[in-house]
Formats: sequence, structure tokens, C-alpha cells
Amino acid sequence: MTFLMRGPFCLLLLLAGVGARAQTAADALVKEGQTLLQHGDVETAVQRFRAAAETNPQLYAAHYELGRALDLQGQYAPARAELQHAIELAPENAKNDALAAMAISFAFESKADEAARYYQRIYDAQMQANDPAAAAATANALGRVFLESGRLDKAEQWYRTGYETSKRLSQRPRSQLTLWDLRWEHALGRIAARRHRRADAMPHAATVRRLLRRGLNQDQRAIYPYLLGYIDFHTKHYREAIAHLAAGDQNDVFILGLIAQSYEKIGNKPKAREYFTRVSEAAAHTINMAFSRPKARAFLKSSPR
Repeated sequence: MTFLMRGPFCLLLLLAGVGARAQTAADALVKEGQTLLQHGDVETAVQRFRAAAETNPQLYAAHYELGRALDLQGQYAPARAELQHAIELAPENAKNDALAAMAISFAFESKADEAARYYQRIYDAQMQANDPAAAAATANALGRVFLESGRLDKAEQWYRTGYETSKRLSQRPRSQLTLWDLRWEHALGRIAARRHRRADAMPHAATVRRLLRRGLNQDQRAIYPYLLGYIDFHTKHYREAIAHLAAGDQNDVFILGLIAQSYEKIGNKPKAREYFTRVSEAAAHTINMAFSRPKARAFLKSSPR
């Protein structure tokens, strides 16, 4: 015997089916957008993420990814509107990711105080959750935003907070102790460089080199030439900066941006364009990108081929 479903129950089943199809379609659009972003196609990725958000307005990932991609296009106000939606929709285990994305969005415009409001929320939550390792990393991220925004006293304050917070880690192996010593000395060297105090910066670089020679943090070796290049750049030794930075991580857009700026300072626009182009072709939503991509966009716009 066959029964026909009628009434409210039938309607609920139909709506559930439509909702499930919308969810599947939106998820697929987000995945397409993520793949496009990995290949540097920001414009098409934005289209996919926007379509996903329109298909399922309650999908956290759609708003999160769309906001980050819009930042890469320099559309900061629309990006933050999407990221605010993401914060509101984020599941508990993704809340800090959404807050960090909003903080980085403000970093794209060097709005350190605004970024600090979101990083502070993350730091407080991590401390409340008894996760000093994550909290220390968050404090360092905020120190970095203040540093690259030219707020040097605040930068030192937050880097110190990160270093002191790291000491709360229980049963830390020697390599972990050395890692945080490296981060602290590296930060102090960069802060001194930003204050144009080369004589103060170089001893911190020497300490970083000595710590690396312990051999406990081999994956950190590239930070030493980066630090030397950073000191060179901010104390106007541009040719030396290029040489040192070339020995750093060539997949790091911040280092590429410093090389580009160094070439620009010595009047070599073709090489500056080459490195700024490499920055513009990357598509990560990170602090490094926040302080590199806007400079690349401005240079490439003002100095076309």
C-alpha cells in the first residue's frame, strides 16, 4: 500500500532537502574558491566565495574566506563586514581564527589599535583556557602589528608580554626555551632597527646567531639573515639589505617586499617591480602579507611597465 505524504510534515521534508542541497552547493563553492586562491586567482575566488555566501548566508566558511579574499583585493570595509559575519557565525573552535582574520584585516591599513581589540580577545580567551603557548604567540603577533605600524613602544610591550607568557609553559624542553629566547632577541633587534639604532640592534643579532649555533632550532636558521637584512634596511644600508635578505626565506612575502623596497631605494625599479610582482602573485591572508601587499599594489600602480 502506498501512502502520499501531505501537510506540514511533507513540507518540512522538502525544505530539509532544499537546505541540504544549498549546504552542499555552498560547501563546493567554498572549496573551489580555496583552490583558486592557492593558485593566486583572487578575483575568481572572490566570486566563488560570494556565491557561497549568497547560497547559504549562514555558512561561516563562506563569509570567513570572502572577507580574507576581499582584503587581498584592497576592499577593506567590505572585507570587515564579511569577517564580522564570520565572527558571529563561527563555531566555538573557529572563533579565534575569525577574530585573528579581523585583526589582520586592520593590519592591512596599519590600524594597530583596532587590530589590538581583536588580538586582546584571543589572548584573554587563550589565557583563560590555560594555553600559554597559544597566548604567547598571539601576544607576539600583536607586537608585530604594532612594530610594522611604527608603534615601537607598544610593540616592545607586547613582545615582552609574549616572552613572559612563554615562561608559563610547564616542562619546556630546551629547544622550546631557546626558541622563545630567539624570538625575544629577534624582536629586540628589529625594534632597535626601527628606532634607527644600528649599534643597539647588532648585539641582538649576534645573540640570535649564538642561540642558533646551539643547533636546537635548525628550522629557524633563516631568521638570522632576515634579521640582518631588516636591520640593514631600516638603517639605510640598502645594498647590504638585499644581500642578507636574499639568504632568507624566498617564499616569505614580507622578505620579498623588503627586497623590493631596497631595490626601490637604490633606484633599481625593474628589480623592485620583479619582487613586488612576486608579492602581488601570492594570496595568503597573513600579517606578512598585510604589510607587504599594499606596498606592492601601490608601487605597481604608480610604476607600470
